[in-house]
Amino acid sequence: MLIKTYCAAVTGLEALTVTIEICTSKGTMFHLSGLADTTVRESYDRIKAAIVNNGFWMPMAELTINMSPADLKKEGCSYDLPMAVGILATQGNVDVSQLDKFMMVGEIGLDGRLRPIRGALPIAIKARKDHFQGLIVPKENIREAAVVNNLDVYGMESLLDVVQFFNGQKTFEPTVIDTRREFYEQQSQFELDFSDVRGQQSVKRALEVAAAGGHNLIMIGPPGSGKSMLAKRLPSILPPLSLAESLETTQIHSIAGKLSQGTSLIAQRPFRSPHHTVSQVALCGGGTNPQPGEISLAHNGVLFCDELPEFNRSVLEVLRQPLEDRHITVSRAKYSIDYPASFMFVASMNPCPCGYYGDPTHHCVCTPGQIQRYMNKISGPLLDRIDIHCEIQAVPFAQLSQMEPGEPSSVIRERVIRARNIQTERFASLHQRQNDQFPNSQSSRIHCNAQMTEKMLHQFAEPDDQSLDMLRMAMERLKLSARAYSRILKVARTIADLEGSEKVQSHHIAEAIGYRNLDRGDWAERGI
Repeated sequence: MLIKTYCAAVTGLEALTVTIEICTSKGTMFHLSGLADTTVRESYDRIKAAIVNNGFWMPMAELTINMSPADLKKEGCSYDLPMAVGILATQGNVDVSQLDKFMMVGEIGLDGRLRPIRGALPIAIKARKDHFQGLIVPKENIREAAVVNNLDVYGMESLLDVVQFFNGQKTFEPTVIDTRREFYEQQSQFELDFSDVRGQQSVKRALEVAAAGGHNLIMIGPPGSGKSMLAKRLPSILPPLSLAESLETTQIHSIAGKLSQGTSLIAQRPFRSPHHTVSQVALCGGGTNPQPGEISLAHNGVLFCDELPEFNRSVLEVLRQPLEDRHITVSRAKYSIDYPASFMFVASMNPCPCGYYGDPTHHCVCTPGQIQRYMNKISGPLLDRIDIHCEIQAVPFAQLSQMEPGEPSSVIRERVIRARNIQTERFASLHQRQNDQFPNSQSSRIHCNAQMTEKMLHQFAEPDDQSLDMLRMAMERLKLSARAYSRILKVARTIADLEGSEKVQSHHIAEAIGYRNLDRGDWAERGI
């Protein structure tokens, strides 16, 4: 007897439909084909125990299971449920009339209970795309999968529930989630707020400029000056996620197994802060079983690297390509996967090994050579890709003791959103013209000033004569690179947008030049 059930395999950010073909014949052997890994091959033992412990019998026959397409590698334990249901169907324990209308995934315990799996959201998207009537998932994955509309999603607790559902012995209702209501309710709920920060007005301004234009930023200052505290509050002033961005972000976290139980959509921009001992694979993604790395988990959000010089230099150099292209291609001998990686890169560091170089209240014990070697741990090309360099000092006791709270995040966020709206309107007409002529043009992916191309800089951030003289002087005195020149113009354009100015003026350029401190060749000799 031949039975077919349907599930899905997650590859990159997408899912592919997998057909489980189960055939019984005379004999006592078990055969599994279809490029299955060890976890899938071990499923036979789990399924056998679950079937017996739920009052059924394993077929006393030769059992052959094929997983099609046969050239697609099958990994993980999500195939347990469709295989178990198919085996029971060969014995007549499951009504087969509805099997072709449903996709099902889930890990099965020895007692028959269903356990959560990774990637329920992309699997649900694929089920709808392939016109399945419904999707059966473990109960813990139900809210994640139910965000996909026009698809009946059922959350089951056990193998027995699934059998009774197909046999019509028990009625289950599909889960329905009001995605938009839940999404908008969670958007403004932040635990951390800029009102907690005393002083540091210049750093707050730099963070506001960075948020308004999507610029990368690095903070340099002594220990205890508030670098990490400020960085953790950055998501509270970023523009809210759109529903499309939220769905894409949730999809990435679903594949990585990072969604909390009961989560439907990620409504706030992610904030990822990997430890400085992170490996290249953990940062960029990949591995034996390919998974998104930290830079993809930070997609549409913030990647914060605290104590940047402590990271392995080879790990930091991995960031250079994603910072420019906003996606990363992980290529290995057996696979090549493209992950999105459009994030704001925020870093912090001490100015020297002891941390107190240039601090007026502490004596630095480092030699100039030690300071220079410490700074050289961060390569020039990586610094070039960071738009804003911000120096920070410890807050004096007089400001710390003030009881008045600082400016709240909600007020700063309003200014950031206004600046982003200006950028959206600016690029909208350009997108339309470019898409009419070049459907695959890079401009169709431009959403903020940090993403502008060189052509756009000449169109939207062309400096006047006075600003050009100022830029020329800065380039010569500070020995800035050509890439730094472009970064200055992008930041100046954002400062002008925050001010509501149509043109980039000289004081916008002056402020933007002030954010390139680490480009100065004499940094280690001049002090902060």
